[in-house]
Amino acid sequence: QVHVEESGGRSVRAGDSLSLTCTFSGRTFRRYAVGWFRQAPGKEREFVCTVSWSGGSTYYDDSVKGRFTISKDSAKNTVYLQMNNLEPEDTAVYFCAASPGATDTYYTTLASEYRYWGQGTQVTVAS
Repeated sequence: QVHVEESGGRSVRAGDSLSLTCTFSGRTFRRYAVGWFRQAPGKEREFVCTVSWSGGSTYYDDSVKGRFTISKDSAKNTVYLQMNNLEPEDTAVYFCAASPGATDTYYTTLASEYRYWGQGTQVTVAS
């Protein structure tokens, strides 16, 4: 079993930056793609970005491309989400998740492919 925990969410103002952290613990960390998703009030959970096990492959939703950066520190079993120029539309609960993969370059945007999820961290962006 892999335990996933997000942290770093808080209330900020539009234009601010914020960094979220996702840590993994539990069983030996095999090859996992890691993704960030978010869910705004009254809306479905949506894909934000993902990074491969190697860290060399990333993919972003168009809504955050150029503003958000995902990165990982494999030695610390930690993934980061740097969010810049935040907008009120970014307000949501942000979830981190791990998707087992067969290769170091695997990643996916599909929530159904992610097996282990954290409880989420709230990000609120005031205008």
